[in-house]
Amino acid sequence: MNIRVAIIEDEPATARHLRYLLQEIEPGIEVLATLNSVATATAWLQANKGAYQLLFMDIRLIDGTSFDLFEKVAIDTPVIFVTAYDEYALKAFKANGIDYVLKPFDETELAGAINKFTSRYQQTAAPAAPELQQVLQYLKAQSGFKKSFLVHFRDKLIPLQVTDVQWFYTQNETVQAATASGQLYTIEDTLEKLQTALDPNRFFRANRQFIINRDAVQEINFYFTGRLLVKVNPVPKENILISKARVGDFKEWMSR
Repeated sequence: MNIRVAIIEDEPATARHLRYLLQEIEPGIEVLATLNSVATATAWLQANKGAYQLLFMDIRLIDGTSFDLFEKVAIDTPVIFVTAYDEYALKAFKANGIDYVLKPFDETELAGAINKFTSRYQQTAAPAAPELQQVLQYLKAQSGFKKSFLVHFRDKLIPLQVTDVQWFYTQNETVQAATASGQLYTIEDTLEKLQTALDPNRFFRANRQFIINRDAVQEINFYFTGRLLVKVNPVPKENILISKARVGDFKEWMSR
């Protein structure tokens, strides 16, 4: 049975493994594209409307979430979500007839999701959009942003609450989190991953090196070439500059 699918997943190894399993389960599956971000998925979906029959989609991507994608593109084909966040997905997905598979993938579970698609959607041509909207509304309300980290401190592992972090800083592929007291902790994540895992109402990606907590902002100064200089507590070793292109977004965020 021929099924044209696209995979939207930001982890290359996961995407490759999913592609392999899909073609093992159903040799007639044709993977048209593997897309790793909201931006690339938006462009591809807009350019290939009608070409795909089914989407496999991670919830959190390198530049946002699938919520952002649904706001940019009208998607009326079935979606099978691939996620590790079953704690908030299970209730909404099962209640609305949308399927999902958890990472790491179980081949039997994945085969069941494919069978569900072929029996429910491909044969009846039932639209998926209303069900997806119900699921997305639930996920927006329930998707828990990251609340804590487990960090090394004096030969121990201790919990660090996200609300205690004033800013995150990256240098030489290492991310550090600073608390109000000036204590620094190493975080085993990239800023790109943190950007999608943190509550955007509290945290803002200031530039390539910093994510800042709203509570850390002490004052904002005008800087050269239309940029802004953000003063935070504790004071980092480098200036936190907002580019001219992002000044509007920053002001909007600070005004929420």
